Amino acid sequence: MNPLDYDAIGLAQRIKEGEFTPAEVLEASIRACEKINPKINAFSSTRFEKARQEADQIDSGCGPLAGVPMVVKDMVTPEAGEPEYTGSRLLKEIGLTGQRDCHIVACLKKAGVISVGRTNVPEFGSSNGPCSCENEFFGVTRNPWNPEHSTMGSSGGTAAAVAAGIAPIGIGTDAGGSIRLPSSANGLVGLKPSRGRISKGPDLGETFAAIHTQGVMTRSVRDSALALDLVHGNLAGDSHYCPAPQRPYLEELERAPGALRIGVCDINGLGDLHEECRDAVMSAADLLSNLGHRVESAWPETYFQERWIRLLRNIVGTGISQAFDNIEKLLGRPVTEADVEFGTWVDATFGKTLSVADCANTLVGINSFVRETTAWWEGDDGYDLLLSPVIASPPPKLGFIPSLAADRDAIASQVMPFTAQFNITGQPAISLPLAMSKDGLPIGVQLVARYADEATLIRVAAQVEKTALWNDQRAPIREQG
Repeated sequence: MNPLDYDAIGLAQRIKEGEFTPAEVLEASIRACEKINPKINAFSSTRFEKARQEADQIDSGCGPLAGVPMVVKDMVTPEAGEPEYTGSRLLKEIGLTGQRDCHIVACLKKAGVISVGRTNVPEFGSSNGPCSCENEFFGVTRNPWNPEHSTMGSSGGTAAAVAAGIAPIGIGTDAGGSIRLPSSANGLVGLKPSRGRISKGPDLGETFAAIHTQGVMTRSVRDSALALDLVHGNLAGDSHYCPAPQRPYLEELERAPGALRIGVCDINGLGDLHEECRDAVMSAADLLSNLGHRVESAWPETYFQERWIRLLRNIVGTGISQAFDNIEKLLGRPVTEADVEFGTWVDATFGKTLSVADCANTLVGINSFVRETTAWWEGDDGYDLLLSPVIASPPPKLGFIPSLAADRDAIASQVMPFTAQFNITGQPAISLPLAMSKDGLPIGVQLVARYADEATLIRVAAQVEKTALWNDQRAPIREQG
């Protein structure tokens, strides 16, 4: 059997038992990358020779994931000596590299994981399609299930590489849905942790007004649980601290969640919702009901209030504008419109129009939105989970999202109206690969829990996984080679 057909935990166990060596597994990963990546363009850079040296030195019993290949999103995830291009040709021209591993990379490497390469992103996570992975300089990343369709983004390169069987686990980041959206589009498990659950140190801090977090994308709930066990925690100087879990997340897999109260959202209050995405949510609602949960139509009153779109615009605009300021210091000249994609320029230009008072009011607006939204989960009549779509349609064809580049609000309301709210609130949310479109494209559903309650998400996700049995699904490109 191909070692890359296992999830990360299954592969690590077989390496430990001697069925495969770390070097054999790595070579399989490299072969898959060399064969498949030209068709999907998931990588912005690779590190095969360094990875080979690391595989030769790994003791198969040195960590819980010893010898398992990993891919890393090339954005806000510094990796010592590796490129930090962030989808920008300017940063590639400068040759920017990471000075040291960020916390999540360091923790996974300590567990024995071997980084194969860094994955493609939209320019600065913004570009013409901020929730796609269509880069004018580094190229378009294609969906392994159908190369004419979007991987979504911004962690689209990581999702494509994992779905294509190049590695069983990959690092992503999420500031508006960027782990959950591509997980849905590529048939993966994508867990966005709570704000402060994973330190962004030792070099990074409160990125994008603290709506941004790092995380992993996997093929199984148990891999996501173990990864969170390995990477959660804080470093000195972190601005947000999340309460420690009661027990290892891996232990939550076998704990019964009890009968939970689950609200179901089956509309897009800001635009259209494709019937196949609605059907996926209602099928998931039936499944959860059959598992003994109390399921009813309900969602927070704030879910489709347009104010979260305005908050997101202000946060992203400020963040991209600030990124320009930092790049200008490296370049020794201003960043011009000719240097970047149209959508990136739209965001940065908007960000520069915001005053100090606008930024302060944005923070006040974030606080109000958090208080009002999270109240839905609290009290004697509060809900335990929210079930919703992840995307408003199955993965769209390439070019659709960038066609909306001039209207950032339209992208939020017509494509990704279900995810960014929980970046603002800081709550944990997970995308589960529970459905397929009639055209053979994955459709995920989202579950959202109370702040710091990843345990409930993992319990219910594991319960659903045992019933839905999605682990045998394979993107066609893995069979075609």
